[in-house]
Amino acid sequence: MKKIISIALLFVLNSSLIFAQVPNAFKYQAVVRDVSGSIIADQSVSVRISILQTTATGTTVYSETHAVTTNQFGLINLEIGSGTVVSGVFATIDWGSDLHFVKVELDETGGTNYLLMGTSQLLSVPYALYAENVGNSNGADSDSTNEIQVLSSSGDTLYLTNGGWVNLSGY
Repeated sequence: MKKIISIALLFVLNSSLIFAQVPNAFKYQAVVRDVSGSIIADQSVSVRISILQTTATGTTVYSETHAVTTNQFGLINLEIGSGTVVSGVFATIDWGSDLHFVKVELDETGGTNYLLMGTSQLLSVPYALYAENVGNSNGADSDSTNEIQVLSSSGDTLYLTNGGWVNLSGY
């Protein structure tokens, strides 16, 4: 009985992987430097990220902050969409409606006196490229060998409409 429960639990836990969602954030990595260009290593810094619409100086549709610590090389890793929200709702950004830009601001002391580091246009990412292909799909199935069939039973035997059967009497 324990073995059956363990196997059933394994199937339930593995089935949760089927329902995994596409992450509602994306990675951002940068090397942090001071105004003279020197790397800021092993230091707490504050970063403000804004998503702008249409142009590099366009309307801010979303903004968030991150408190992070640089590593020995001045490197930081962020997930845009997972910071402390300042304005907007990341999940409601209509990425397909217009061009979008990411504006990065930094306070090298970890405070809120942000200096503009730059603004860059957001381009396609692998998830978006895949989604575009799926969105253009017409749902047609060109493989005639895997069409949906009807399952029927008679006694201890299961039958498929296009042939094939299995006898369950031994189970």
